[in-house]
Amino acid sequence: MRITNEFASVMVEIDSNGNSHRLKIQDCRTGRVIYLDALQLESLTRQSDQIFREFLQYPFGPEKEN
Repeated sequence: MRITNEFASVMVEIDSNGNSHRLKIQDCRTGRVIYLDALQLESLTRQSDQIFREFLQYPFGPEKEN
């Protein structure tokens, strides 16, 4: 399934190649992939909106210190 808005586009599918089912999320722009198992997905439901706002403040990781 492709999920897209004006800021991002990702492909989401169930991957069953590991020890158990997991979610495969691929960034359509960069091709980067992450696999999340049930425990990781459940932990996302326990996060506040604030944590996601903080993630989006630096979407490509922390800025390098000089």
